[in-house]
Amino acid sequence: MRTDQEMDGICGILRNTRSIAVVGMSDKPDRISRQIAEFLSDEGYEVVGVNPNCRNGGYIPVYPDLDSIPFEIDLVNVFRRSETIHEIIPAVLRKNPKTLWLQEGIINDEAVRPAVERGIKVIQDKCIAVCLRKCRQSAR
Repeated sequence: MRTDQEMDGICGILRNTRSIAVVGMSDKPDRISRQIAEFLSDEGYEVVGVNPNCRNGGYIPVYPDLDSIPFEIDLVNVFRRSETIHEIIPAVLRKNPKTLWLQEGIINDEAVRPAVERGIKVIQDKCIAVCLRKCRQSAR
């Protein structure tokens, strides 16, 4: 039961999201962060990459950091190790997205606490692409 309710909430988030920043996007096309960024773009989201070391995002524009993105972001999707999440939280709070999404395998309750306290929805340890596919299937 709880899983269905949780999935309903996730589907609602994804339905109401227009713009996504993928933090940790790679310039290497075979990396999952790049593949998911492209998948999300192909699904109709406005997607930008965030990585100071990424020079080529293919057709995805890339910014060195969240603060450099010149428009509002609805969802920040993170591909960084759990122990580094605290490093991006100040920029997340400044950007103030509706949702902070930590990809599958990424969990850091302590680091995300300020985002939760700010009212930003936080999803941890879930693949956004898998969730989007499930939402699209259940909507049929």
